[in-house]
Formats: sequence, structure tokens, C-alpha cells
Amino acid sequence: MMAAKLPEEPREMTLEKIKAAIPHREPFLLIDEIVEQSDDRIVCRKTFTGDEFWYAGHYPNFPITPGVLLCEAAMQAGAVLLSSRIEANEDSVPVATRANNVQFKKMVRPGDTIELEVELTEQLATAFFLKARVTVDGKVATRFDFACTMTKPEGL
Repeated sequence: MMAAKLPEEPREMTLEKIKAAIPHREPFLLIDEIVEQSDDRIVCRKTFTGDEFWYAGHYPNFPITPGVLLCEAAMQAGAVLLSSRIEANEDSVPVATRANNVQFKKMVRPGDTIELEVELTEQLATAFFLKARVTVDGKVATRFDFACTMTKPEGL
């Protein structure tokens, strides 16, 4: 199925959709907007301003975005993608259970905008297998495969 290019919306509207789809919130919400979405694929963006809390210590004289946060951003995009598949089971959230073949190819610095492309490759009951690619200026920064399982967390 072809991914649908979403019409331009104010950033606040996109953030409302993201927050309605996943439980993540600032300062750990790592998606700014949804660019495209189909049943099995999503493309999102995030711009790092340099004000994010981790830059003060990673690294003070040469700040870079930790690779694990690039993975987290892609997993959040995957959770938004999966949210439309799990509406019938509203009290469940996708929780990462595995990351494989993780490759860090390019540093992401303050001021960079990343594009997160996540594709659902397989579903087995409540387990979902996805492929992620994070790019900056069209160049791969990170890529990996990951899995999520639907979980009913206490207190949500």
C-alpha cells in the first residue's frame, strides 16, 4: 500500500495526534510531526534545538544526540504506527522487546532535523516486527530492526 502524504497541518495539531496515539510526553517525546502514514509505514520528523537536557553532558564541548535516543525516536514512531492497529485494545501499549542489527552511521547534532521511517514487516498475534531508518539530510544516521509486544501497564 502506498503511504499517504499528509496535508500540511499546524505543528500543534500533529502533536495532538501523536499524543493521542502514544503515552510519551515532554521532555521524552521524540517526534514533532507525522509526514506520511499508511497501514504498514510511517514517516515522522524531529528537530533537535540544542536545548534538550542530554546535550549538557553528551558532550559539553561537542554535543551529539545519543544513538539510543535515535532508536527511541524511531520506536516512538513505530508506536504511533501501531496505535491504529490496537484501538480495540485501548489499554495496551507497545513495549520494545528487541533491537537487532543496530548501526550508527552519522552523528546527529543540535539543529539537525531527523526523518524517521518505520515499516511494519510482520505481525504474530500481539508481537510486531519493524524496520527503522533514521536519516539527516537524506543520509542514514541509524538503522535497525526492532520488535514490540502489546502490554497492559499498571496505572495507565
